Amino acid sequence: MVRKKGSLILCGAFLFVAWNALLLLYLWGRPPIGRLGEGGGAEPGGKEEWDVGRGKGGQVNLAGEVIRLAEEVEIQLETQKKLLKQIESHRAVWARQKDVGKRETEDTKEIKQEVVHQPQKPPLSRGDSVDDRHQTHVKHTQKPVHTVPTGSKVEQHQAIEIKEGIGENHKLATSVASPEVIIPILVIACDRVTVKRSLDRLIQYRPSPELYPIIVSQDCGHAETARVIGSYGDQVTHISQPDLSDIRVRPEHRKFQGYYKISRHYQWALNQVFNTFSQSTVVIVEDDLEVAQDFFEYFRALYPILRADPTLWCVSAWNDNGRDALVDPSKAELLYRTDFFPGLGWMLLKEMWDELEPKWPSAFWDDWMRQPEQRKDRSCIRPEISRTITFGRKGVSLGQFFDQYLRYIKLNTEFVPFTKQDLSYLLKEKYDEKFIKEVYSAPLVKIEDLQQAGSLKGPGPYRVEYSSRDSFKVFARNLGVMDDLKSGVPRTGYRGIVSFLYRGRRVCLAPPEGWTQYDISWS
Repeated sequence: MVRKKGSLILCGAFLFVAWNALLLLYLWGRPPIGRLGEGGGAEPGGKEEWDVGRGKGGQVNLAGEVIRLAEEVEIQLETQKKLLKQIESHRAVWARQKDVGKRETEDTKEIKQEVVHQPQKPPLSRGDSVDDRHQTHVKHTQKPVHTVPTGSKVEQHQAIEIKEGIGENHKLATSVASPEVIIPILVIACDRVTVKRSLDRLIQYRPSPELYPIIVSQDCGHAETARVIGSYGDQVTHISQPDLSDIRVRPEHRKFQGYYKISRHYQWALNQVFNTFSQSTVVIVEDDLEVAQDFFEYFRALYPILRADPTLWCVSAWNDNGRDALVDPSKAELLYRTDFFPGLGWMLLKEMWDELEPKWPSAFWDDWMRQPEQRKDRSCIRPEISRTITFGRKGVSLGQFFDQYLRYIKLNTEFVPFTKQDLSYLLKEKYDEKFIKEVYSAPLVKIEDLQQAGSLKGPGPYRVEYSSRDSFKVFARNLGVMDDLKSGVPRTGYRGIVSFLYRGRRVCLAPPEGWTQYDISWS
């Protein structure tokens, strides 16, 4: 090896000397170089033409010629010096890249060994991505942003850090969410010009246009709404769903045509985000939602939790029982797990969309999401106090639930720095043990005890037990919470337990201890 290196050095030195010798001979016989702007120096017709190096009588001026050669050699040596510096700088860069590549290879090996819960990313459907790209009509495009690919090393390291924090009882600061992770906001729009209210709040509270690009997907072809969206210029990206045709449905479902179109629009828009724009996650809001000031902070902090825990499949900003009288205004930072899919401002990962998209329903997509075949015993995160409220009474549901429930939902007004908090308590291993113990160690009381002032002391929690579908509905109505069930799951319920505030006391409406599963026949 040493002999080989020595030979290379000698060869290089010989080439260097030979090159400079040839260069010197070339320069000696070369005519002088004239000055630009004076006729071209060495060109015929220049001021001095070919006799610049001659003295009187045509004799060669040796001293002048030597000086000229020395100057030109100096120029050539300076050029070589610059080239050598460039080679040296590139060599250092190549060495660093080689070292980084080696480290990345080692990290990849470690990640493959340690990340056992990381979902596999199925290959994208080439036909979907190509077709959608051709159909998309982009009216306003933001500056391109660099995304972190799904399942990237950054995201995998987040998952590892979270899991290690659990195993070693380390405090999890959710600021491990890398600032490079792009969290786009997808606004589903149709024919509401009041989308302006939603977009105004999103833009007002958005901490970074690069980290939170806003994509407005419009269906319906409503010109006035399109003008409102277009007025935001490059603050948003406006795309239009190209298929505005009616959908063929069976006669008894003609009145539900709107629900079919909404489902079609959702599928198209999510394909745009994940397949055309190549994002790894998204937060979906509708054009009648107003967001709280810590809306972006909330999702940024919960992104690594969602990615790390395979028993979670969404994060929602919505509390179905979030009316003013049912939430604790002093606990704006309190978060829960829920088996009920809330929607109304929710985060979805690319891997989950890859699972759902091939079987996406033709209508009623939100109730479809609540079916056990889709949920698969997975949960969502939801807040004590909602980070979104709806102001849209107009819609395909014709105001269903709006006047009775939705208009009274409380929007959070206190900024909570979630990214600086330890949110590891939301991971299933920790959450279940503490939550179940807290609920079933609470005093068992009757509704009459809660309704009679003075019969109970302290803020709770207190437990009210139900044993059937009918008893749940009776208790829920009497306590003021929503009483409907979807696939047997009560709104905000976790393991059948609904937690809320009643006259200033924490109450848990719960099934008997030892609960195992939901009964779909209760729906």
